Amino acid sequence: MQYPIELNFKLLTFGQRITATDASGNVIMFIKQKMLKLKEQVEVYSGPDQTQLMFTMRADRVIDFSANYHFADANGNDWGAVRRQGMRSFWSAHYDVMQDGEVDMTMSEENAFKKVIESLLGQIPLVGILAIYLINPTYLIARPDGTPLLRLTKKPAFFEGKFILEKLSEMPEDDELRSLLAILMAALLERKRG
Repeated sequence: MQYPIELNFKLLTFGQRITATDASGNVIMFIKQKMLKLKEQVEVYSGPDQTQLMFTMRADRVIDFSANYHFADANGNDWGAVRRQGMRSFWSAHYDVMQDGEVDMTMSEENAFKKVIESLLGQIPLVGILAIYLINPTYLIARPDGTPLLRLTKKPAFFEGKFILEKLSEMPEDDELRSLLAILMAALLERKRG
């Protein structure tokens, strides 16, 4: 994949759709979240025409702060999962990227103070809108030993969500795809912020 990868989605649409483009401007993934499902389900296609399904992501529970979102390719083969750490994510977003039931990578907010400030200022009319625009979170994807792999940065935007994904270290292609799927799921879960 050619970095940086840009993730774009409109905030004012029925059902979430994210377009992932690489540094050359080529669409590498189109993500569509199924609406009105008891368990969240997200489909990942090779392009906006939605003809070639690449992956699906499904929640293992109806509503839970610590739900696991399992990844499977178009043939149903397991590609891992991402799990949001419930209570810990109240203060700063934290996710575990799993492979074969073990934590392979972690994704966490680089500056937890931003979430606290955004939550406080977000309650004040007009100031809250400005705070959400100006205070943009940054997430770091790392190995459990702390080796940084990728950085996801939310960019200021009013009517759309825009994230930039930068590569910090080399990693195998399957880890790269698994981390991208985890990032997409986290972007859907954290989309109302910043």
